Amino acid sequence: MTEKQVKKLIDQIFINIFDEKNNLNLEEFMKKFAFDIKLPVAVYDSNTGEETWAESYNSTSFITFKNEEAREDWMLPKRNVESIDDIIDIWHETNQTTTERNFNSINVSQSDTIYDSENVWRSANCTKCKNIAFCDSCHISEYLLASQRSNACSYCLRTDDSTNCSNSYNIICSGKISNSLFIQDSSSLHECMFCSHLVNKRYCIANMQFEKEEYFQWKKAIIEWILTE
Repeated sequence: MTEKQVKKLIDQIFINIFDEKNNLNLEEFMKKFAFDIKLPVAVYDSNTGEETWAESYNSTSFITFKNEEAREDWMLPKRNVESIDDIIDIWHETNQTTTERNFNSINVSQSDTIYDSENVWRSANCTKCKNIAFCDSCHISEYLLASQRSNACSYCLRTDDSTNCSNSYNIICSGKISNSLFIQDSSSLHECMFCSHLVNKRYCIANMQFEKEEYFQWKKAIIEWILTE
């Protein structure tokens, strides 16, 4: 993906969740919403010096997936070995961490370990996803931003350890959540905010029942608070 495409994706998801325009650039967005997510980092191919993106931070030697595949023979000629140190020194010549491992995926950028996905930016360990950015370990999801370990979600921002959520923001350990903000350990909520441990509710704020009209008055104020804090 290009930065322009990612910006367009963020704008589209903001409209769905907040009914408001996104005024943040990519760096500002990442700092505000993806600050705690384990994302690929920029490293350099040890053979070519080209910038690449890796999920693993611990290695000191890297090779891009395309360059690793291009090398036909990784065997080395046998040498005289007199110690374990000799073995380790020789091992360092081939012990390069492969980066940007993207399998059966298209339009993937700044990402590592992506499977069967399309339109992915700065993400890791995602499978069967489409139109996602700044995500880690998400699966079978689309239009997802700054989320972790979630499945079957769409048009969500900061959805963690959750499933079957849509048009929502800051959802934790929950399922079947729609059009909601700040939900934890709940299920089957629609149009709720700041709720925890609830099931089958709508128009609740802080686990209190509100009338529909009053609820939406508060939702407008809360969205403004989210986007301006």
